[in-house]
Amino acid sequence: MAGNAATAAASGDGGGGLRLNYYSESCPRAEEIVKEQVRRLYEEHGNTAVSWLRALFHDCTVKSCDASLLLETDAATGLVSEQASPRSFGMRNFKYVGAIKSALERECPGTVSCADILALAARDGAAMLGGPAAIPMRTGRRDATESQYGEVERYIPNHNDTVSAVLSRFAAMGLGAEAVVALLGAHSVGRVHCSNLVARLYPAVDAGMEPAYGAYLRGRCPTADAREDTRDVAYARNDRATPMVLDNMYHKNLLKGRGLLLVDQRLASDPRTAPFVRRMAADNGYFGETFAAALVRMSENGPLTGGQGEVRKDCRFVNAK
Repeated sequence: MAGNAATAAASGDGGGGLRLNYYSESCPRAEEIVKEQVRRLYEEHGNTAVSWLRALFHDCTVKSCDASLLLETDAATGLVSEQASPRSFGMRNFKYVGAIKSALERECPGTVSCADILALAARDGAAMLGGPAAIPMRTGRRDATESQYGEVERYIPNHNDTVSAVLSRFAAMGLGAEAVVALLGAHSVGRVHCSNLVARLYPAVDAGMEPAYGAYLRGRCPTADAREDTRDVAYARNDRATPMVLDNMYHKNLLKGRGLLLVDQRLASDPRTAPFVRRMAADNGYFGETFAAALVRMSENGPLTGGQGEVRKDCRFVNAK
């Protein structure tokens, strides 16, 4: 059932020329290779599966699903990486994208884009975490040749944003309130650094937070006047019950006042999102189906296709002319 809505969302050609099985002739094993590498990396470094989901969100939310996120700072050309933005704090495992790309280059040189790698890795990472399996993902994206560093702050929602701000940002990608509540369910896995939490804990615990949970987080996170680098290192798990399972525990926690980030907790009380929080908390199957469809739609935000962009040989750098 979890694949029904996603299948409907991915049927036929996507906007801009994306299609299912895009590499069926040029690189028949492309999707299988990505899946093999995602599984291997998950078995060696479990947190990579979480990283793929966040990477796709950050890449697609900033204008286009075009792998601009993966470009590294290049002093020679003046390019500044999107990874250098404060909004990218805590992101990691970019080096393992190179492992996936290398495996594809050995099989089909210069064929599979880094943007498609991000989309497929997020899809397969979600499955590794117990989320929806076999989400149909259209491919055919091309890679950007420039960074959108200057736009990151404007496009990526902040951890303490209002629900209105978050809904507005997702609406620009064609995603409504139901999809937002599902996609933020990715916060069921991974962790949050204390630098994003101290304002909810000191000098007093946020009134919207369950007192016992607040006491637990105070034990995890140093006080607000601690050195910044200390708060940046310390962290708390998004979900203590099933910390590495992509499930509806996130929504159940919100109903108990255990939302880690302020923007998360606000979903449970805002009339535009609260009904979806309650429904997903009660039905993990519904959450999975909605998440799958929303992930597909997000992955198709303004992709470069056809003659646009390029297929990078190394995801970190623009191809040499």
